[in-house]
Amino acid sequence: MAAHETLGVDIGGTKTHLAVGAGPDLVRERIVRTDDWRSSSRPRDAAALHEMVRSWRGEQADGWPLAVGARGCDSTSQCEEFARDLGKYFRGPVRVVNDAELLAPAVGLPTGIGVVAGTGSIAVARDAAGRLVTAGGWGWVLGDEGSAAGLVRAAVQAILGARDRGEAPGLLGRRLLASFGVADEPELAAALSTARSAGWVGGHAVEVFRAADEGSSLAARVVAQAASELAGLVDRLADRGVAADNVVVAGAVILAQSRLRDLFTAAVAASRPDTTVRVLDRPPVLGALVLADAL
Repeated sequence: MAAHETLGVDIGGTKTHLAVGAGPDLVRERIVRTDDWRSSSRPRDAAALHEMVRSWRGEQADGWPLAVGARGCDSTSQCEEFARDLGKYFRGPVRVVNDAELLAPAVGLPTGIGVVAGTGSIAVARDAAGRLVTAGGWGWVLGDEGSAAGLVRAAVQAILGARDRGEAPGLLGRRLLASFGVADEPELAAALSTARSAGWVGGHAVEVFRAADEGSSLAARVVAQAASELAGLVDRLADRGVAADNVVVAGAVILAQSRLRDLFTAAVAASRPDTTVRVLDRPPVLGALVLADAL
């Protein structure tokens, strides 16, 4: 018997990845910019997503099982509300989860904590009652430790602290001053305080890692602290009753920067030696197809 068609969607902050599966196996995919269709209204987003799917795969796709991982669906009620909105257009079963919840099924795990460290950072999982539990994800101004933007914020704070102690700009300071195109620490503080977006701030994070690789002890401490704070997100979820046997990490920063990834893995092992950390090595949308196949 041939596998049935499934629909999986991964809605990230930058891109939306749509996939058609034969059961859980990817058959076709399409990637679009999230800003090209998503708004601040879930009902409008449901209509727009339906139109996008229908224009791509036709009317028959309305009846296929659909699973969506959506950035910004940060509570059980938000996920359920978006699922109800989508159910007005799709005849088949619909499930909506936070986009970080796609990580565990994408690597073949039935459950697990998903940790994302990209432009922002968050850890998510479901508790024994099936409720969505999150830690972090509060945006770079208030949190997002270990993210690209969070690393830059922490690095600037460290540089300003060094200046307050009367120290000359070290390697980390010189790199960030040049990257921001400013002359001194007060200008650096002003540039960060008036930043246009988390993405723009996070674009400077590579300089923190370069400084650490070139021997900056200040940059190395910033990265180590970021790794510790990311591991702390796992602890917060575990302390709230979430199973922490498996952790799957993803996100542009932690996937690209082995220093942060290795320190994070070591920090998790130090506090939770029975926890297995896996690095996502495939598109998260595959997790959506797994969830859709289970509907």
